[in-house]
Amino acid sequence: MSSLVKATKVWFDADSLWVQLSDGRTLSAPLAWFPKLLQASVAQRNEVIISTRGLHWEELDEDISVQGLLAGRGDRIQPKSKSNAA
Repeated sequence: MSSLVKATKVWFDADSLWVQLSDGRTLSAPLAWFPKLLQASVAQRNEVIISTRGLHWEELDEDISVQGLLAGRGDRIQPKSKSNAA
């Protein structure tokens, strides 16, 4: 049952977030799915807190659930378009 699956390790490469799960699977998701992580420094990304429900970055105010990763969901916050910025 996927609700029992927990994150055990988190790391990044240039383009992706990687998460090792307690059932042995490894997931990756593009950083582009998570604008706060994409814009964050390496040090900020490495300040992840792994909880029973997912991943949390206090300074970035970012939370990612394991369930969301398993479902292939990225950040639901839509960035402001440049055409609206004028």
